[in-house]
Order: sequence, then C-alpha cells, then structure tokens
Amino acid sequence: MKKSYKYFKNRTLTGMLIVLVFISAVIGITSCEVLDIEPTDRVADNIVWDDIAYIEPFITHTYRNIPTGGLYSFFNLSALADEMVANNQAVNEIQKGNLTPSNLGTFDYWSWKNTWSWNVQVNLSYWKPIKKANVFLANFKRENLTDFDSSVLDRMEGEMITIRAYSYFKLIDIFGSVPLVKEPFTLDDDFNIPRNSYDEVMAFVLEELDKGIALLPDDYSADMQGHLTKGAAMAIKSRALLHYASPLHNTGNDRARWQNAADAAKAVIDLNYSLFPDYNTLFLRENIFNSEAIWQRTYNNETGWKQMYFPELSCWPNGYGGYGQLAATQNLVDQYETTNGLLPNDDPAYDPQDPYKNRDPRFYATILHDGMMWRGREVETFVAGEDGVTGGLDSPEGPSAPWNATKTGYYLWKFTDTTVVKPGTSGVNNGNAPWTWIRYAEILLNYAEANYFLGNEDVAREYVNMVRSRPGVDMPDITESGDDLFKRIVHERQIEFVFEEHRWFDIRRWKIAPQVMNVPIKKMTIKKYLDGHKTYEIGTLFDVKFEDKDYLFPVPQSEVEKAPALGQNPGYN
Repeated sequence: MKKSYKYFKNRTLTGMLIVLVFISAVIGITSCEVLDIEPTDRVADNIVWDDIAYIEPFITHTYRNIPTGGLYSFFNLSALADEMVANNQAVNEIQKGNLTPSNLGTFDYWSWKNTWSWNVQVNLSYWKPIKKANVFLANFKRENLTDFDSSVLDRMEGEMITIRAYSYFKLIDIFGSVPLVKEPFTLDDDFNIPRNSYDEVMAFVLEELDKGIALLPDDYSADMQGHLTKGAAMAIKSRALLHYASPLHNTGNDRARWQNAADAAKAVIDLNYSLFPDYNTLFLRENIFNSEAIWQRTYNNETGWKQMYFPELSCWPNGYGGYGQLAATQNLVDQYETTNGLLPNDDPAYDPQDPYKNRDPRFYATILHDGMMWRGREVETFVAGEDGVTGGLDSPEGPSAPWNATKTGYYLWKFTDTTVVKPGTSGVNNGNAPWTWIRYAEILLNYAEANYFLGNEDVAREYVNMVRSRPGVDMPDITESGDDLFKRIVHERQIEFVFEEHRWFDIRRWKIAPQVMNVPIKKMTIKKYLDGHKTYEIGTLFDVKFEDKDYLFPVPQSEVEKAPALGQNPGYN
C-alpha cells in the first residue's frame, strides 16, 4: 500500500530536526555566501528528498516566507497610496515621491532582499519563496517517491509551482521586469544576469499557474487548510490576467487579454465560493477559511511574537493601548458613500458638521472615528477648542502615549479583534487574525471589470452590485454606463478592498495614479468646546507627488552594484 500524508505526521521528532538542519544548509548553499560547513549535502539529499515526511516541512516553511500585508509596523502597501499614512517618516517619503534606488525606506528589505536585519525575524521578499521553490523542484524526483500516493506528490509539486508563479507575478507587478531564475544557484554560477521583460515573466507565470491548477486538489481536510487549492491557483490566474490586460501593460488595448481575464474570473465564479454575510468579522480568526476566503495565511502568535502581525497593537488608538502606527486618511473617508449611494459632497442630506452619519456600513466596520461607540466608550480623537477643555483620550493631547496618536483623526479597525483585552506581543494579547491573500469578492469585481472593457456593461453592473448588496452592506445598486461605470468599478474596489493591498497596484495598472497621488493627503481636525459642541475641519497633512517613474519601484542600488546587468528602471538613473 502506498503511503499517504497521514504517514508523514507520525514520523519522529528526530527526523524533523534532521530536515530542519538540511533546510538551513540548502538555503545557505544556494545563497551568495560561502559557508564554512561540512559537505553533508549528499547525506541530507538521501534523507530528505526520498521521503515526504521530510519534504512536507520544507513546503510548509515556504508558505511562511511569502510576504503578507500584515499590519504590524509599516509593511502594508496601502501606506504608499491614498488609503492610509504610517507614523513613519521613511514611508511618508515614498508617498511624497522621494523614492530613490539608494533610499527605499522601510520597503528596501520588503522589495528585493532575502532577510531583514531588525529584531523582528520576518521575510519580506518574494525572492525567498522563489529560491525555495527552485530548490524543491530541482530535487523533487517522483521516481524516488514511488512508495507514496501520486495525489500527494501532485499536490506537493502543484503547491511549489504555484508559489513560485505567484511570487514572480508580484515581483513584476512591483518592478516591471526581473531575472527569471528557474534553477537553484550554485557557488560557481554567474550572478550578474539581466532582467527578463514583463511579458516574458508573465508568460512563464501563466504557464506555471496552469500546471499548478492541473495538479492541486479541490480542497483539503481540516488539518491541511491554508495550503493552495485548485481554486486558489485559478484565482491567482484571474488576478494576473486582469493586471496583464490593464492599460499599464496592455498599451494596445488587446481585447483578447480582457477576454482571457473574464474567462479566468468566470472559471472561479463557477466554483463553490460565496460572499461571507458579515463584512465586519470576515477577516478574523473566528471566521478563518470561510466561504469567501480563497487563500489565507494563518498565524499563531502563541508560538512566538516574531511574526510581524499584531494588528491590534499596531492599529488601535493610543487610549486603548495601541501604537497608532497606521491611520486612515481623510481622502479615503471622503470616498465612503452615504446610505443614499452618493458621495458625501454629492448628497444634499450630508452635513459636514455631522460627517459620520448614514455612511456605507463598510466604513463603520473599517475605520475608528471620533464619537464612535467602541469597546465600552466613545473614541475620542478631538483636541481642545479652547481653554478649559481636555483633549480626547485618543488624541495627541491624550494622557496615554501621545506620540502614538493618529495624525489624521482616524484609526484602523479592519482586521482587528475587539475580544483582545489589551493589545501586546504575547500570545494571549492579540487576535491571531489570518491574512487573506485572495477572496471571492475580488473575483466578482475582476469579472465586472473585464466585462466592462469587453463592452458588456450589463454584466459589469450586475457583478458590481453583487458586492454592493452583500448581506450587512446592502448599498444601492449602481446604474451608470460608459466612463461613469468605470469610475464606479474603480470606486467599488477602493472601498471593498481597503487596506488589503489592492489600491496601490490598481491605481498604477489603470494609469490613474497621477490623478490620485498628486492630491494632498488630508486629515480631519476635530475641536471640542466647553459647551460640548464640536467643529470639523479638513486640512492638509502633507503633499504627495507621483511621476511617471513611480509606476515601478527602483531596483535597490546595492543590488545593481553587485549585478550591473540588472540595469535600472526608467527615471531612476
């Protein structure tokens, strides 16, 4: 009888330690560093690659190396667009248009390199999962694994192929072109290699995704959830094809690309996903692997805090013990419609001195604002309007760590768990929320967008309205056509996916970034007076700038100096 996945779970701890030692050796050997180690790789090969009991941890660890948009500290790409600001000057400089090859701020380590040297042990680069996938695919030989079920071997190979394809897709979305490395490096290799074009890498991505789709299972048992499914690989393909069809990469507006994007989204729609009925708790641990979640990364901070994902600590107001590191912008708040389905400035019923009344329910599930009843009291971001008034508990004038107070007048609620008593870095003081890489609402809006560009406006409106009418949201249907319909699609993606790291990619691929990012980042200043009334005034926090060069990240100068053949992206020389 062939051995199944259950067999691997019963192997000894000693075996697991051996594989971890081997993994460390492989990672070291395939890096640019020369290590003073004993030549034990042949023995490790015999041990590891002939038995899934030792291959499985290698795959599991590769998932951990895939970057997420975790909200601990400043490593969420929403802080590069108009959705949020970080309480960090290095991130703000990117919004201001001051990104250079020698100064990528906090995103230097996120973007290209393998590791980060700060005390939080995180892996922020897509090159690491690519490297590990290359090691796996070079050593994974089915002829050496004939004792194991072919379905298990298919699944393993499909996972690593898909992880590598997803990672390359993310890299070209950021840099435009990268070296297409399909084999592990050895110490004798020439590392000074040029970049492949966007089209070349995208062709590879799509080809590899098709391979992964053919190999991956439809679903998993409970103890394997979080691994890539066939549907997840299909959803990645949907996103990749939509980006490939978009104006930034489809300058000739090739209709076939939009059709491919529509077909890929429809293939996912025909599976068994559905919108989750509660937007507020959709992203929390209590609803992990729900009907809308297509691919999620799980977290278990009880095993140690070095996982870069403590949204409560990072996002909550200082008056609730949070660090207030990330804050929603007034630019974003202004985009939440009233319950009449109109933008605030277009709704005669909107009162700018009562600005948070009757807004899209997703606003209340996403952003903490002054006067909101939350966790036993009202959020207080107001400052003193005159002598004799004390600033709010959650304001820069509050008594609790005022340096952690919001600079925009808002805090983040989305992704955070209100059952947490006091945010911190211990296992009992955080919500352990998963990171959702892809969810079903994206597929519906992908399909809507592709159909809009194909001229199928009725279909586009239908699928946008599916998202707007989701239970608990129930916003009025859209009815627009032509350019106004496209603006509605843009708007719906902004609101539905806020802080999920879509916006920065979307405004670039649509080529609307110059209009979006050359508008100052705005804040709300609320003043309270002795008689209890408040005033609301929108002002500028700082100016931002977007130029043509900003459609792509620069290649870090340190990498170009090591490998001049990489070249540099336009505008950064």
